[in-house]
Amino acid sequence: MINRIHELERLASPLEPLPEERDHLFNKVKKYTDKFLSEIYECPAYVVTEDKGIGLYHSPISEIPIDIDEALNLLKYNVDRPGLNPASGGHLGYIPGGGIPHSAYGDFLAAITNRYAGVFFAGPGAVRMENMLLDWMAEIIGYPKGSVGNLTSGGSVANLIGIVTARDAHNLKAKDFEKSVIYLSEQVHHSVDKAIRIGGLKECVIKYVPLDKKYRMQAEVLEQTILQDKQAGLNPWLVVASAGTTDTGAVDPLKEIGEIAEAHDLWFHIDGAYGAFFILCDEAQQILKGMATSDSIVMDPHKGLFLPYGSGALLVKDRQKLLDTHYYMPNYLQDTLNSRDELSPADLSPELTKHFRGLRLWLPLKLLGLAPFRACLGEKIWLARYFYEKVQEIDFEVGPYPDLSVVTYRYTPKHGDVNEFNQKLVREIHQDGRVFISSTIIDGNITLRLAVLAFRTHLNTIDLTLEILKEKVKFLERL
Repeated sequence: MINRIHELERLASPLEPLPEERDHLFNKVKKYTDKFLSEIYECPAYVVTEDKGIGLYHSPISEIPIDIDEALNLLKYNVDRPGLNPASGGHLGYIPGGGIPHSAYGDFLAAITNRYAGVFFAGPGAVRMENMLLDWMAEIIGYPKGSVGNLTSGGSVANLIGIVTARDAHNLKAKDFEKSVIYLSEQVHHSVDKAIRIGGLKECVIKYVPLDKKYRMQAEVLEQTILQDKQAGLNPWLVVASAGTTDTGAVDPLKEIGEIAEAHDLWFHIDGAYGAFFILCDEAQQILKGMATSDSIVMDPHKGLFLPYGSGALLVKDRQKLLDTHYYMPNYLQDTLNSRDELSPADLSPELTKHFRGLRLWLPLKLLGLAPFRACLGEKIWLARYFYEKVQEIDFEVGPYPDLSVVTYRYTPKHGDVNEFNQKLVREIHQDGRVFISSTIIDGNITLRLAVLAFRTHLNTIDLTLEILKEKVKFLERL
């Protein structure tokens, strides 16, 4: 038996590399990432390839190891080459993520030390760090002290946690669903619809509140609908608004909706995954006024604080409500009851084992301070406003003036179908690859979107985008 144990220990020893092997691996990875970053402003934002990374399958997982050079080569040609480059400043589609290097160093530290940030007893410092970050987020949006939250993988999980917390706060049972009403706008993010289904609420009455000409929820119609539903014997209980929609970037009238929700005893949830962190810059203070009236809010650091993907957050004003939905104490965790100085993330979300997400946010905030983040967010707002004005000068139609940093626009050709032309225009820009834009459907029309949020997007990026649009329109109109 002892011999077998020693033999297995020897075979497992590569899992603990010696210092010289660690240095070798680290230097190879550092060289790869240094080259990636040194070329990031010249690299295309989108690359169309025939293989689409299929070469990964030519090197299957097996008993035989490969060296670091071969592994990095597989990564380079099959992962980092094809498709969208989210680290590029030319990423102007969807809602861009971030990727500031300081966060990568935080992730490296979190992965090496592998601190457990789920339960205070096991990782008191890690839990304090995450709670401190959530307290700071609550402060900047105007939530009172004592509010709680959770660092999540992104806005989708954060919306799910918020909506099931709202369900339990209103003590909804299955027998109540068919008469219980949820109020949304047609511009709400699809993760909210998914959260409603996953939370077992798809049998609720879903009502879409009409939008104004700027694609914002009409608060007065919301209140009229609530009153009518109450008179009809229904149970209005949840309204979800957006602090920056994905399609148009619109910010709903948050203060007015919050006042209506409070007056009629509805839970008010805000999806601010894209827009909430704009509260840090002066340019957005007025448009985001009213976030503090919500009962829960989602905000994504991997959007508005430029962190790598996998960084979301949910805040809930009433800590007991979040605890009531998620707290559970199994027998095997009874020892943790001896150390409960702070609330544990495992008691406030579906996750027990979790990545130490706080370190990737704490480190850049401490190393850089808030000023660069405020400036970068303000820059994105002004870049969107600049594009909004300039794109009209090259004969594009535009949607509403941007609330934050998303602009909608489309081109009407001299001849042919407008929707077909704009679809072709998007494809041409993707084939070109210097920048990446995306499209959506608004009021039945194919509409192009410019989403300015990548921290590497600057004025020269927007000027290049305008040049490309002008060039591609000219090309398509000659066909």
